[in-house]
Amino acid sequence: MTCDHRCVPRGQSVTEHEGPIQPGAISAAAEASFANCDAERLRILMQSLVRHLHAFVRDVELTEAEWRAGIDVLVATGQITDGQRDEFILWSDALGLSMLVDALAHPLPTGATESTVLGPFWADRSPLRDYGEPIFDSAAGEPTWVQGHVRDLDGRPIGGAELDVWQNDATLLYGVQDPEAPEAHLRGRFRTRKDGSYAFLGVRPVPYPIPDDGPVGAMLGATGRHPWRPAHLHMIVSALGYETLTTHFFDAESAYLESDAVFAVKPSLLRRFVRRRADDPERPPSVTGDWWSVENDIVLAFNAAES
Repeated sequence: MTCDHRCVPRGQSVTEHEGPIQPGAISAAAEASFANCDAERLRILMQSLVRHLHAFVRDVELTEAEWRAGIDVLVATGQITDGQRDEFILWSDALGLSMLVDALAHPLPTGATESTVLGPFWADRSPLRDYGEPIFDSAAGEPTWVQGHVRDLDGRPIGGAELDVWQNDATLLYGVQDPEAPEAHLRGRFRTRKDGSYAFLGVRPVPYPIPDDGPVGAMLGATGRHPWRPAHLHMIVSALGYETLTTHFFDAESAYLESDAVFAVKPSLLRRFVRRRADDPERPPSVTGDWWSVENDIVLAFNAAES
């Protein structure tokens, strides 16, 4: 058999070949067309992609109209994607693919804090802030004191670890989404103290919808799904000698924990937000009224390559 997509047996011309080409032969030829690829990993990826894609088409008996609609969705996805929005990643998120890739890429030992996806709203060069400093000048919502410790798997504190944090507020927006917000609104970097402790003042996060005015939103609406994510804060935690951790932690009382639009909720990442009063003796200096607090401890896995 040659790699010709028509699957003509070797030594026989197209006109000599009798009978219709069978679907299985088309699939076999498409897979075989990559057999001479010198890059082994690329060959494995492309041949597996063809096998699974063709198997999907046969499994659902895809119609020509459905095939055309799928092509139109890809075109629309490319058209809406720009420097501020990547609809292709949104597809990956909404189909659970992003979380699957993350889980496969970051197998962690028991006891280490679990990872999640980065998400689209991280921004480089967040300012380095002092212990307990707010991550906003002013923000919509209820002030929240976020504190915890960063430790290793043996329970030892990790001093000097960096936490890059970002979140939304009651406007449903992250700082990078709000054109009226200051440059570093609702984000910052913090270093742990010698005892591994960190703290900052944020706001209690709120649920928010992923962008649903494009092809992904149309898919969600057509299939009876919603676009909402439960309330959470993001962190990237890094320290020399340890695996860098990208994660969220979620408000344990938030809506949508059972149906996160991007499948990122993990039970180990749920945290309880505690209501505190204005006269509480532990009230942060910059808070004047009622506030919330939340404990979020982090456990990092060792990185053997850096040890």
